Amino acid sequence: MTWIDWVVELQAIAQAGLHYTKDIYDVERFRRIREITAEMMSKISDAPIETVKDLFCNETGYQTPKMDTRAAIFKGDKILLVKEKSTNTWSLPGGWVDVNESVKSNTIKEVKEEAGYDVAAIKLIAVQDRNKHNKPKYAYGICKIFVLCNIISGKFMTNTETSGSDFFNIEELPELANEKNTIEQIHMCFKAYHDDNWVVQFD
Repeated sequence: MTWIDWVVELQAIAQAGLHYTKDIYDVERFRRIREITAEMMSKISDAPIETVKDLFCNETGYQTPKMDTRAAIFKGDKILLVKEKSTNTWSLPGGWVDVNESVKSNTIKEVKEEAGYDVAAIKLIAVQDRNKHNKPKYAYGICKIFVLCNIISGKFMTNTETSGSDFFNIEELPELANEKNTIEQIHMCFKAYHDDNWVVQFD
């Protein structure tokens, strides 16, 4: 295990302890353990302690991974990517699964918000542990869910997250937002699109 793995595990233990314990002295101990993990993560990552605490110490209850959905949408033999305003790199449309949304409905919603298209979500491609496939490694777990979708209607519209969208063939991919999707993940989506008997990949 790496230092990050140890820190993440300690933080999860502290969070679970805060959720389940009834003893006021144990509450103090678990709070201090969580503070220490934030301090350690700040040292490891060079991120400000306040930023780490916001990401690392604000959840309550038993800690579980967050979910992120990504839509694979094809036109001919080209895949749809959107250009991220914050980085000018490209990604599959998608984002965090919101409260009151399912994997399917969240995928459809994110495509509409980021690419302007109404789509039908038709097939699950993969469920991946983000930290096994994407960098940089995050201090919390994320399940990345890739979904094959078909366009119904629509066109790109200006929004707060993306500055453009386009279709790309596999040989001419632009600079990718690797923290969101790698070239290997894009290739996986192409394989799923071309394989009528695709078997869902999972970690």
